[in-house]
Amino acid sequence: MSLHVCLVASSRFPVAEPFMGGLEAHTHALATALLRRGHRVSVFAGAGSDPRLDVTALEVARFDSSPAARADVGSRPEQWMQEHHAYLDLMLGLASGRHGHVDVIHNNSLHHLPVAMSRSLPAPVLTTLHTPPIAWLESAAAFAAPDAQFVAVSDHLAGSWGHVVRAQTIHNGIDTTTWRPGPGGDRAVWSGRLVAEKAPHEAIDAARRAGVPLDLAGPVHDPAYVEAQVLPRLGDDVRYLGHLAAAELRDLVGRAAVAVVTPDWDEPFGLVAAEALACGTPVAAYDRGALREILTPEVGRLAPGGDVELLAEAIREARTLNRHAARRRAVDHFDVEVMVDRYEQAYHLAAGLPGAA
Repeated sequence: MSLHVCLVASSRFPVAEPFMGGLEAHTHALATALLRRGHRVSVFAGAGSDPRLDVTALEVARFDSSPAARADVGSRPEQWMQEHHAYLDLMLGLASGRHGHVDVIHNNSLHHLPVAMSRSLPAPVLTTLHTPPIAWLESAAAFAAPDAQFVAVSDHLAGSWGHVVRAQTIHNGIDTTTWRPGPGGDRAVWSGRLVAEKAPHEAIDAARRAGVPLDLAGPVHDPAYVEAQVLPRLGDDVRYLGHLAAAELRDLVGRAAVAVVTPDWDEPFGLVAAEALACGTPVAAYDRGALREILTPEVGRLAPGGDVELLAEAIREARTLNRHAARRRAVDHFDVEVMVDRYEQAYHLAAGLPGAA
């Protein structure tokens, strides 16, 4: 049964390649797969999103506070107000029918309003939790509609939200027709946002201890951190290649001997690990958050979080793992079609329609 699904994403970043992060990649993969299955999909996301999707930009006219308002020491930052007004406008539009008949509103944003205002909306709201508990989102759950549904992207994340909401787990999925097996090579790869909580500097240190050259790729989100911790560590054996186009990144990961994943926090999922497996590239990672749900001993090695010496050992061992097994793990468990099967069931259940498992 064809549905009209509204996908609510982040207002900060566009849902377009090259993706700023896993949330944007997830939203794009989900929207594209739902369209292939014949659903109508309306996406609400940051300006500059993929024009091939039916996207409404989450933006409002810029608001410039008056000098008197700026002098208020208790006022919120203007960016916070811009986001608040953008999501408020969306919620009011959905409540008034501005966007037509909607079967399910699927909230992938980290903003509190889609949850807090779900009682006022004419369609059921399903929220995918992409982050550990944060105060605004926790507090919003108390106002959620009785029929509001919650999904977590990992068992680990579902557990961390257990004191607030009951969430079923649907692992994120990737398009394994584009993330395809590569030939491997001699170098390691690290990809993601260059920020302290992703700890690329520790990936550099571990790769050097392992004697494996390393390539880094991704957007710089914290210039001060990169200036202090990453750039001084670059050399002949460690290269920063910039924020690559999607096809270039896939090629880079497929030509790597091992992918290194170094979260300095409890990773809610770990999309880069699944992407690497899809390319046939084994993974060496910190044992944090959901990464042990993605990696098995056949396709990856885990080291205690922050232990660079043991991560170096994990890098050496992961290089020897079977690339075909890595690819099979991704296809069987983390393909986007597996994810969409689960979401279709959740949509039908939320909407009270036939087809729910």
